[in-house]
Amino acid sequence: MTRLKLMFSHTGVLAMAFAAIVGVGLLIAQAPSWVWLFIPLGLVAQMLNEYNLHRFVFHLPPPNRQWAFNLLYRAHYGHHDFPTNHGLFFVPIWVAWPVLAFNFCLVWAVAALLGLPAAFDIAVAIVLVGGVLMFMVYEWFHMTSHLNIPKTKVERYVTTLHNQHHFRDFSKWFHVSPGGEVIDRAMGTAIDRDALKKQQRIEFIRTLGLRPDDPRLVRARIKFAAKYGLSQDEIARAATT
Repeated sequence: MTRLKLMFSHTGVLAMAFAAIVGVGLLIAQAPSWVWLFIPLGLVAQMLNEYNLHRFVFHLPPPNRQWAFNLLYRAHYGHHDFPTNHGLFFVPIWVAWPVLAFNFCLVWAVAALLGLPAAFDIAVAIVLVGGVLMFMVYEWFHMTSHLNIPKTKVERYVTTLHNQHHFRDFSKWFHVSPGGEVIDRAMGTAIDRDALKKQQRIEFIRTLGLRPDDPRLVRARIKFAAKYGLSQDEIARAATT
């Protein structure tokens, strides 16, 4: 129950859960029964979405403009900087909902262009139900991987791989959801067992290659300190490690 309380204390998670509930309600109320068969497609599509967003957006090169750097810091850089801070575990709502809306409109448009019947309902099944359910799975396993608690076998496996991303090489293992390692292997961002024995820890691993005292990082830490409960000691240590 502790993990559920933590997870659903975040507005982004609550908002996405609401989207899934609305999606299920729409399918029950109006969709043909065969549309439910599209939900598994949404699960797979979200795993690809998770990988691409993490690799190509959250790990963008650090912007020079502070306002843009702050956005990226809140979206993801800050989570690497303070990987045990609960407030930084989850995808912000201002990232999750625009991505959800874009994906929904895209799937709806493609289904309509293909002339598929019930194009709107198909988009609901794929994005609002399947996609959001997989998003919730991602949030659960990502949160769990950063908590020092008893874990199931699958949770321990995900934690092991995700720890390599955080503490060995941030350019590898972008998946978090179970089974997502298939995508990393296909995309060449996995670390195999032999390479792992030789892989050295990337310099400045927790700051994604930036010097810990980079002025952009320092300003971002100070900006978000109150919101995420960062103490002056934590901020000072982060600038030197």
